Amino acid sequence: MNTITLIAAASKNNALGKNNDLLWHLPDDFKRFKQLTSGHKIIMGRKTFESLPKPLPNRTHIIITRDKDYQVDFESCIVVHSIEAAIKLVENDETSFVIGGGEIYRQSEKFANRIELTRVHKAFEADTFFPEIDLNDWELIAEKYHPRDDKHIYDFTYLTYVRK
Repeated sequence: MNTITLIAAASKNNALGKNNDLLWHLPDDFKRFKQLTSGHKIIMGRKTFESLPKPLPNRTHIIITRDKDYQVDFESCIVVHSIEAAIKLVENDETSFVIGGGEIYRQSEKFANRIELTRVHKAFEADTFFPEIDLNDWELIAEKYHPRDDKHIYDFTYLTYVRK
């Protein structure tokens, strides 16, 4: 069975970002993101792709945009025009990840069977949000707390959900 995982870091009010930028810097969360997504296809919206300094190494980027003329000059990138087209590209993969933004998470949730969420224990003002997790549909199967420290200004918890 193929696994489609929504992977995100969201605050306690589900904030993801503002002005196409992250709201925090959590080096251990970046390491976890890299470890989980390396070697897999990652699905994202155009704005999320454009917020990256460059394509992430060792991953195939599937970029969703409504702009029919949008092009990317990187071998590791594929441009599609709907969530359904993106899902079709990963249907034979064992594991793939949806990495944002807010609208792409909302559209892809019905296709996902796993969520890897880093819950940042603070509320933020934002313009992009992660969808509310409906516990009637999702079961929390793992939880690991990470305290605030000299490299992390906020404490956070890694949460893993699977579809019921």
